[in-house]
Amino acid sequence: MKRAIVGFLLIGFSLFLKSCNTTEPPPNGEKPTLELTLEDVSCTEAWITLSTTNLQLPTTITIKQNDQTHSTINLVKADTLLYIDSLLPNQTYKFQSVILPEESFGQSINQSEIKSNELSVTTMDTTSHNFTFETFTFGGTAGSCTFYDVAIINENYIIAVGSVFLTDSLGQPDPQPYGVAIWDGQTWQLKKIFHSINIPVTPRGILVINANEIYLAAGSIFRWDGISSTVQMVFSRLSLPDPNATIEKLWGSSSTSIYGVGNVGSIVYYNGQSWQRIESGTELNINDIWGISDGNGGFNKYLAAYNAMLKLDANKNLSRIEAEPGMHVFSIWGYTNQLIYVVGGENDALYKNYKWEIINDPLVNTLYRIRGQNYNDVFGISSLGTILHFNGYNWGSINVPVENIFLKLDVKGNVIASVGWQGEKAVITIIRRNN
Repeated sequence: MKRAIVGFLLIGFSLFLKSCNTTEPPPNGEKPTLELTLEDVSCTEAWITLSTTNLQLPTTITIKQNDQTHSTINLVKADTLLYIDSLLPNQTYKFQSVILPEESFGQSINQSEIKSNELSVTTMDTTSHNFTFETFTFGGTAGSCTFYDVAIINENYIIAVGSVFLTDSLGQPDPQPYGVAIWDGQTWQLKKIFHSINIPVTPRGILVINANEIYLAAGSIFRWDGISSTVQMVFSRLSLPDPNATIEKLWGSSSTSIYGVGNVGSIVYYNGQSWQRIESGTELNINDIWGISDGNGGFNKYLAAYNAMLKLDANKNLSRIEAEPGMHVFSIWGYTNQLIYVVGGENDALYKNYKWEIINDPLVNTLYRIRGQNYNDVFGISSLGTILHFNGYNWGSINVPVENIFLKLDVKGNVIASVGWQGEKAVITIIRRNN
């Protein structure tokens, strides 16, 4: 990950006094206070809230790290989020904010200095780059086969979706493709699924709410119980205004909050009772969607719209964040709203602390799919056909067969599943972490 030259950043406020909000001097006898609260921490970064009371602003604050001066800031807000980077994994640091005597002029106080609490911060440890894998291929003799998406329910229950053509009992190509492959921990079972009579469904997106409530995107959206050979259409692509519009990928937090995105800027939403269209403001394809908790019981949804990242908040308000030159927004994943991976072009990036930062690592070469579990456990598919892993401190490569072309991956615990094609065959690679 790109190391910031400046190890300290104030997020979301101007450094210019003309844009700050000043406060009146504190009443006589009211002692100013400073308080540090840890908001989040990764292997190399910490997000800390600095809160003040009875303090005339603006003023100068000294930040100390392990009793040494780390930086000084011109504080203009009573509550400010601080960002500190260039830390080391699995280390404990002490932080304190201080107003020194020469910095307290005009504060109407007698103390030699004002100190906050001493905040102890332990950074996350890294995860292992040590993986083993096994690869499975399907079809290849009766037509071109591909898996487009995959979902891990647990290590013994994985579902891949796509289209696999096999020969029938007479050795002739079977015109009806298999739409899903199910892993039971030992073997894969291919299964045909149908909508209506004899109409096969070949999904390109999957969302698992639970083992018996599974949603599939295949232009339209279907609900499947995970067992039967039939699916129920719950949203028809014919309801979209453009005849070329389709729904390709899904994300949801519950049975009453499901989103679908796809071609021609298509966005749809299910509230548990009905499906609704959401106007995206673009006619470009939306290739991916990921939701991140907003801390208030809702989710911010981030959408990959090629030349921009779209954000849908919990109230369905849509905003647009333009990509930087050289960036193509093809896939999105984030653990918090303060650090979001955005990949798909020559310059893969982080949307970190609400600004762009290019991922400067020689291994990260045009990622086009990204998923993870935490700051220290992120996986990406590169244009070179490799799968990369970020352990919180550095990137490593998982040396899967180079002839595989992967399209999508999923991760849960110590299991990663990646799907795509190998020549005319559909391919699934299961990767397991060696602890």
